[in-house]
Order: sequence, then C-alpha cells, then structure tokens
Amino acid sequence: MSEDEDAELTYADAGVDIDASEAATAALVGAVGDIDDTTDYAGLLDIGDRYLALATDGVGTKLLVAEALGDYSTVGVDCIAMNANDLVAAGVEPVAFVDYLAVEEPSEEFSEQVGEGLAAGAEEAGVALVGGETAVMPDVIRGLDLAGACVGLTPKDAVFPGEAEAGDALVGFPSSGIHSNGLTLAREAATRNHEYTDPFPYGDRSIGEELLEPTRLYTYLLPALRDHDVHAAAHVTGGGWTNLSRMGEFEYDVTDPFPAQDVFAFVQEEGNVSDEEMHRTFNMGTGFVVALPADEAESLADATDGRVVGEVGEGDAVEIRGLTLS
Repeated sequence: MSEDEDAELTYADAGVDIDASEAATAALVGAVGDIDDTTDYAGLLDIGDRYLALATDGVGTKLLVAEALGDYSTVGVDCIAMNANDLVAAGVEPVAFVDYLAVEEPSEEFSEQVGEGLAAGAEEAGVALVGGETAVMPDVIRGLDLAGACVGLTPKDAVFPGEAEAGDALVGFPSSGIHSNGLTLAREAATRNHEYTDPFPYGDRSIGEELLEPTRLYTYLLPALRDHDVHAAAHVTGGGWTNLSRMGEFEYDVTDPFPAQDVFAFVQEEGNVSDEEMHRTFNMGTGFVVALPADEAESLADATDGRVVGEVGEGDAVEIRGLTLS
C-alpha cells in the first residue's frame, strides 16, 4: 500500500466540505430573503386549515456507483426516500412526487430502470407519481443526474414543533445502510484497493451492490409518531449524527444506537477514516431519530421497530460511542 493509500481519508478530502456547503446554503437563503412558514426539512404553505408542504433533494454521487454497475433499478427509491423522509421529519404526510432526470444522452435502458425504482419507491411511500421531466444536456451533464420534489399535506396541528426539550428521550429507527449520503467519501474509500464489482468481504454481494442498497423509507412511522407527543425529528443524512442539532441547541446523549452495518466498517477500514469522521458523515446504522417526552418513549418503540437510543440534556453537542460532535 502506498503512502497516499494509507493516509486518513476525510469527506473534505474526497471532495465534499460540509462547512463550505452549509455556508453556501446560508448565502443562498440570505440572498432569497425571508421565507414564509418553513421547518428544517420542509417548506410550508398556509392553505387555510392545512399546510401544503414541499421538499426537494436528489440521489447524489450514488449515481456513479449505479453507472459503474450499469444498474439504475434502485436509485429511484433513493430519490423518493430522500424527499419523503424529510417530510416525515416535519410531521407531514407525503402525497405526491415529481422527478427531474437530466442526462448527457437519452437511453431507454437506464430510463426504464430509473422509472422502475421510482415506481417501487412511490408505492412503498404511498405517494402518487404525478409526472416528471427529462432534460438532455450534453454540455452540462456527464452521465445523468436524478432529483425530485415531494409534496405533502397536513393539518396545522400535526406538524412537529421542531424543538426538542431537555429531559426528552430519543427514539431511533434503523437504517438500511449508507442510504444516499456520504457516497463521495464511501466511493473514494471503496475504490482505493478495489473495483465495484469485487466481492464485498462481509457478504454475498459485490461492493457496488452493497453501496447501492436503497435508502430506507420512514413514511410507515407517521401514524405512530402522530399518536405520540413528538417534539422534533431528525432525518440522519448529510452531516451524520450532527443532524440531531437541527432539533435545537441541546446535548444529545446517544447511549444505545443501532449497530452500524458492515458496509461502514468496510468504508472505514479501506479509507482509514476516523471514528469521528464516520459519525460526522454517515448514519452509522440509525437513519431517523425523534425526541419526545421520556414517559412516551417506550410506547413509541413498542409500536414500531424503534428503540430508545438516548436522551436530551442541557448543552450543545452530540455524545455517541465515546465521541463528542459539535
């Protein structure tokens, strides 16, 4: 192994600087000016007795793994999930989805595969696919890009307040793996010494197939969350466990997270990635977290596949697996 291959890899080294990204987002929002009703996960439009909610996101560089394998059959699920899960984190029921596929050159084969994934994701999420757009832009796009927008409807009193409270319990829900975040780092680590078609050392699939495991949809949680006094929720995406800070400035003491799947150990080993960088980039086995009164936490866990993973206290950090993330 060369010295470069042995070097510790970070998300910024791989090409994504989260701090710079957040600064750019802040600049965009600042230029737009005041935005009416909104949450950290969805924009809300007052339509009388309800809110119309909107969220938008894309699949990201996971598409490059799909391209390498020639398998686009699951990325549509990722596209639906990244949007629908954000609405759930706001307490909103997703109802419809529209996609935007930008391509270097048209291909019936991969368009059909993308469509299969979108249909599967929409069925699982319980949303209607209400159209989309395909743009052929060879001067702009290399390969393809897939993004979308999801619309939801909710009674005004069903939206989560969005702010945790000191003394709340944290209930977490398992992820399906890497989901659709941090793939720039995961790809860089995985291809230091391997090809995507090489066998994954912890299972029967290839490395690429393991990275393509679709993002888990959390829409099934919404009825149970609404039956409990959920104060806030976090969809654990880009930024990893620091996403919990979107529920407010508190200390989030995570004492019993779900175990990280083998794909995370593989990425960490191959990229020589630190524990802190892993938890700042990936969901590490827990893809969705809610904060609610401690006396309701076990009831929510029993009604779902979740479990109590920690508690909320005074402070300004995330404590997990011996790490302090702030």
